[in-house]
Amino acid sequence: MNKLKNIPVVKKELIFPFIIITSLFALWGIANDLTNPMVSAFKKVMPELSNVQASLVQFAFYFGYFFMALPAALFIRKYSYKSGIIVGLVLYATGAFLFYPAAANEEFNYFLISLWIITCGLAFLETTSNPLILSLGDKETATQRLNLAQAFNPIGSLTGMIIAQVFVIGALRSDDYSVEAYNALSSEELAVIRENDLSIISIPYIGLGILVLAIMGIIIFTKMPKTPQEDKMGLKESFSKLFANKNYVYGVIAQAFYVGAQIMCWTYIFQYVDNVNTTYGMEITATYFNVAAMVLFLIGRWIGTALMKTINPSKLLMLFGIGGVICAAGAILLQGMPGLISLVAISVFMSIMFPTIYGIALKNMGDEAKIGSAGLVMAIVGGALMPVLQGSILDWGGSGFSDVQVLGFIPEVNFSFILPLICLAVVAFYGYKTYQLSKN
Repeated sequence: MNKLKNIPVVKKELIFPFIIITSLFALWGIANDLTNPMVSAFKKVMPELSNVQASLVQFAFYFGYFFMALPAALFIRKYSYKSGIIVGLVLYATGAFLFYPAAANEEFNYFLISLWIITCGLAFLETTSNPLILSLGDKETATQRLNLAQAFNPIGSLTGMIIAQVFVIGALRSDDYSVEAYNALSSEELAVIRENDLSIISIPYIGLGILVLAIMGIIIFTKMPKTPQEDKMGLKESFSKLFANKNYVYGVIAQAFYVGAQIMCWTYIFQYVDNVNTTYGMEITATYFNVAAMVLFLIGRWIGTALMKTINPSKLLMLFGIGGVICAAGAILLQGMPGLISLVAISVFMSIMFPTIYGIALKNMGDEAKIGSAGLVMAIVGGALMPVLQGSILDWGGSGFSDVQVLGFIPEVNFSFILPLICLAVVAFYGYKTYQLSKN
């Protein structure tokens, strides 16, 4: 391990391109965490939606990764990383601008299509940026370097959360009414409120589209670094090597479970807080706790990146996975604020998981890493599937969040976090297995 201390994470001559590429990590963080609260927002603006229907926001958003990751990998394999980045930014901006006609038509399905197009763009960006960061330096520090780059993703996520709270959640007129008062409004009043609120939801995305175009302009005129040339192999050979690599295959599975856990924890914290407010007569704001979770996530990632100088990444992944399981159990079993604090604390332990799984799974790969990267990005589909399952648990007894008491004392919203617990246990097991392999 002393050897790692003498190897720079990023070489001096690569610092500027590293910064330019790392800025993209913040850019997709904004989109991710601007969208997470939209499940709750659409449910308030369109109360006719069930919890499962509202969760289709996350399904549409994260399914784009699964759909586009492999085409993105094939594209950059034929052309270049820079071309992949530009295509990703074009799709990102297009999806963001489509929020305007979606709001004008007041059609929920149009919003879902817009979100799907955004993530088709994000799939290009993630499939391109992650392996590019891994290649910008020594192989021994690749996982640490990716953790460093990914540490800027939560900065974008915090920005997205703040935008969501200030410009969307806090500005929704439909949120100013109780359920009874809202239902008592006339059809004309409801139509005005819906038109206003859907317009509010669309504005941040349109602004984001403008920002994306500005960044794309900078990247077009930026000379990207040349990456080490690997011997090209055929697609059939690439897939054969990948499927024969158990470390990689298990990494894709672990990544799917991790992303599912992350999206569930950051999406359904809003419903968790709503239940705490209703049960205990409190008036706490979910976004503030979501921001606290993201701050802890950012701190955890910086600490984790530093610890990797002396601790094996697989071992650290295992330990953080165990910590996440313990906190998820607290979110399920504890009531009120203690349970909410446990839910927020999960983010500390999730912090290093995505880049660490990514780095471990792609370790020592050659040309097949481009296709391998696509598999790990496709695994983000866990964020599309798991929230829908959790939403179905919330619908067990009706539209409320504690209509059913599991084992006589656990509200259904608390119990729904059994899914993140299982997901984090899978990640911990992957860390354990790869740590055992690394010792051998």
